[in-house]
Amino acid sequence: MSEQQDTFISHLVELRDRLLRSLLAVGVVFIALFIYPGSGTLYDYLAAPLMQALPEGAKMIATGVITPFLVPVKVTAWVALMIALPYVLYQAWAFVAPGLYAHEKRLVLPLVVASTVLFVAGIAFCYYFVFCKVFAFINSFAPQSITPAPDIEAYFSFVLTMFLAFGVTFEIPVVVVVLARAGIVTLDQLKAARPYVIVGAFVVAAIVTPPDVLSQLLLAIPMCALYELGVFLARFITKPAGQSDWKAPTGAEMEAELDRAEGRKD
Repeated sequence: MSEQQDTFISHLVELRDRLLRSLLAVGVVFIALFIYPGSGTLYDYLAAPLMQALPEGAKMIATGVITPFLVPVKVTAWVALMIALPYVLYQAWAFVAPGLYAHEKRLVLPLVVASTVLFVAGIAFCYYFVFCKVFAFINSFAPQSITPAPDIEAYFSFVLTMFLAFGVTFEIPVVVVVLARAGIVTLDQLKAARPYVIVGAFVVAAIVTPPDVLSQLLLAIPMCALYELGVFLARFITKPAGQSDWKAPTGAEMEAELDRAEGRKD
């Protein structure tokens, strides 16, 4: 019992250290960005797609007392997290990797890398393509008798929601591949689910996007395309019927696990 408690405590200490390192990395990047280029510049860059769609001379407004300071700081914090994300994921990987066998590492590491790349790709697609189209489309319906003046906090909330929606949407291939690899679904079941996926994609797009047809299409169509990409990749990794995902560890893996256990005791 004492050895188990020591091992558990050593894991907690290691988890604490890696969390602190991750927070320190995000903090260092945040301070660097706050100094240069500055939180105001980062918010201007975030608001650039909207400002390009607004009439010439239009500006955004801040209705709160500390909103002009607080919202750009929030943007800086999110950018710092995205920049430090590879290091944060490395700390998470370094914590769980010693408890994995070699064949598990070969599966988990590519999934983590692919998930990160796809999430960032979803955000980039949303910022550089979707925003430019959607804001111009919405502004084209604005009456000439009004002057648009969006609130900066409402815009930040909208952008954050859209980034999360598109980032999670771009994870669909990874989800499909994992389900197929784990044997939860078969390739035939994935193909048969296409009509339901299409309907679900448009329902989700209608919920998380603004109430305009263009933004809903720009989310629903990539969801369907990414699902098809996942189905295509699943052809190459689907396990034969009756094959289990568990594989008995080799002698070298068992010896390495014993060495790690001895190291923790020491």
